[in-house]
This record gives sequence, structure tokens and C-alpha cells, in this order.
Amino acid sequence: MVRIHKEGHKFLFVLFVIGFAINLVIFLLDLSIWVKGLVLLLTVFELFFFLQFFRSPVIKKNIGDKKIISPANGKVVHIGEVFEDEYFKEKKLMISIFMSPFDVHINRNPISGFVKYYKYHKGKYLVAWHPKSSKLNERTTTVIANEKIELMVRQIAGFVARRIVNYSKEGSKVNQADQLGFIKFGSRADIFLPLGTRVCVKKDQNTISGETLIAELD
Repeated sequence: MVRIHKEGHKFLFVLFVIGFAINLVIFLLDLSIWVKGLVLLLTVFELFFFLQFFRSPVIKKNIGDKKIISPANGKVVHIGEVFEDEYFKEKKLMISIFMSPFDVHINRNPISGFVKYYKYHKGKYLVAWHPKSSKLNERTTTVIANEKIELMVRQIAGFVARRIVNYSKEGSKVNQADQLGFIKFGSRADIFLPLGTRVCVKKDQNTISGETLIAELD
């Protein structure tokens, strides 16, 4: 049985009510059976599309003190050195993961530790792979630290995404692979690591949040 994430409960209920009302009106009108069938088919397709978007599958958590786990489901679109100017103010290794509308959009904590910094930024809605989306788009910044590492996860809204949900609170303890947040409809997640961190993924590789090992500590 497919589990539905809590962020989708209200949305899916409203969508179901609207779809039911539309089909009821169409059924009462003097229209051809083909038109009625097409409207029914479209509303059912729409409902199933959003059901799969808000799915919350069971995962096999990949937990370990030296493991850094993917924060998102999607495809690795960038691995490289960047200057992080919001919190660290220094060069970091950035791994970017693009989430299409067909990916699970639950974000998870890459490590266990304490939330040292959290901030929500209002912004634009450029396509998620746009070079400037990490600085101009709606986004959140979460810094998690433990005795081994301090890293940052940035949730970035895309052209379709219109809401980012983040469960982080400064000073709170978080567990590796537990839920960090949720992004509604196509988006991106960036993770910033210390230079020299051993990367365990390659560009264009698909990842699963909470499962895929993206980097490892010595």
C-alpha cells in the first residue's frame, strides 16, 4: 500500500473534491459520452499524478558516523568547488541533486547532529538547474554539525515548485536519514561539504534520500 506524506493530505483532499464536483456537473449536462469520459479520464489522471508525487515510500536508512547520506531523491547534476557566502564564507565542495516532478520530494538529514543555523529566503522561481537559482530562488539553508563534520543543506524551489517545507529549528538535535523537509513540485537540493571530502557519487547518478551514500569521512 502506498503511503501518502502528511504534506499532501489537505492538497489531495481538495483536489478530490474539486474533481468530483467537476465530474458531477459534467454528468448532469447534456454532453456526449465521449466528452464526459474524457473529463473523467483527465481528473483521474491528475489525481493519480499527485498521489505519486506525495508518496512516502519506506526506505532502508543507511546510517553511520562516517557516512554522509543523500538529502534528496533525484539526479546528481553538479559536483564541484564553490564559494559559499551565506554561512561558511569560504570555499566548499558542493553536490547538487535535481528533483523532477516524478521523484519523491522528501528531504532527509545527511548526518546526525545539531542544527547550528537555519534561514528561509524568499525569492524567484527560476528553473532549478539555472546557475543563479541557488542565490535568487526561494530557498532554505540548514547547517548541521556533529563532532566530525559541519555541513550545509540548501533546499531550492524550482520553476514549478511554490512552497518549501523545512522542519529544522536552530539548536535542535536531528537524526541521520530522518525527515528534514519537503519541497512541493520539481526542485533542487544542494549539500556543501569541506574541501577534500571523499565523494561517493558521480554526475548523472540517481540518488535516494536517506539511502544513497554521497560522501564518506575518513
